[in-house]
Amino acid sequence: MIDQHYMQIALDLARKGIGKTSPNPAVGCVIVSGEEVIAEGWHKRCGGPHAERFALRQAGEKARGAVMYVTLEPCSHQGRTAPCVDQIIASGIRRVVIAMKDPNPLVCGRSIRKMRWAGIDVYVGCLEKEAKEINRPFCKYITSGIPFVTVKTAQTLDGKIATVSGQSRWISSARMRRHTHQLRNHYDAILVGINTVLKDNPALNPTARSKPWTKIVLDSRLRIPDNAKLFRDFSMIVVTTASAGKARIARLRKRGVDVLVCPARRGHISWKTLLKEFGKRGVTNILIEGGAKTIGHALKERCVDRMVTVISPKIIGDQSALSAVDGLKTRNVNTAVRLEVDRLQQVGSDWIFEGRVKY
Repeated sequence: MIDQHYMQIALDLARKGIGKTSPNPAVGCVIVSGEEVIAEGWHKRCGGPHAERFALRQAGEKARGAVMYVTLEPCSHQGRTAPCVDQIIASGIRRVVIAMKDPNPLVCGRSIRKMRWAGIDVYVGCLEKEAKEINRPFCKYITSGIPFVTVKTAQTLDGKIATVSGQSRWISSARMRRHTHQLRNHYDAILVGINTVLKDNPALNPTARSKPWTKIVLDSRLRIPDNAKLFRDFSMIVVTTASAGKARIARLRKRGVDVLVCPARRGHISWKTLLKEFGKRGVTNILIEGGAKTIGHALKERCVDRMVTVISPKIIGDQSALSAVDGLKTRNVNTAVRLEVDRLQQVGSDWIFEGRVKY
């Protein structure tokens, strides 16, 4: 129970780094002497000091004989910064409690073995589930090279995102929109289909203006208007196919737009190829915000890991009205894509259902 108490503090520190450390994990660290927390640290940005270094610097000589609680196995390899494990050993820390092993093949257990060889008492697995929850995108990316994909939708009780005329403002309340807009800050990139751009002309910016951010548009025929708000602020990538034509591709590239040409699969951009390409570019997680066909194609190719669904207590009641997801063509309800809900939250009169996608 004592270990869990201090590890919970470390986990709370780690959460401060979510969305700021990519492609690195979010990590928190606490150093305890007796029953007193003498130092705290968390990884604040990629390329900056790791959580353990912040804490050790704060603890100074008090670290000797103390206990360290860290949410992820300390690094043992030379990356943008020197290995943390060597500094931990040199500090005189007597015991290290780790929430989870680092899934990075360059680390994965090496730091644990090195600390044990140095005589440090190491325990692994304290609040492991909670630690993995914080770094789900990192765990997938570092082991597969593929970004973690989350879909966010806002719909009525009968699953509609707009009326039959296309009117959709607003399905959810202003309070809920402010709440879910913050979700963008947790991701490297946001993705929409061209129909969403043509219909809504969104800016797709995060609330944290200082964070690195990429806007992605799937546009197989390059119909994106020159005056789209997406071109303002932050980097943007337009994903298209060879059918768009060389002249249109050249025109966008001439104005500095990153155009990624992907192969088509049954008339649509291949999601698996797309995600592999973004993985090579260091994008660890992507938030999809529409539209219905874009979400449907991603689910059909089994590329969505998580869904965040806002449900507003409204009923449109029209079979022809737009649904949140389109294109799956499920014939048997028993084979439908399922959501394993692990988080339910009420914001005003609206509800958020969040969970893993089960195929």
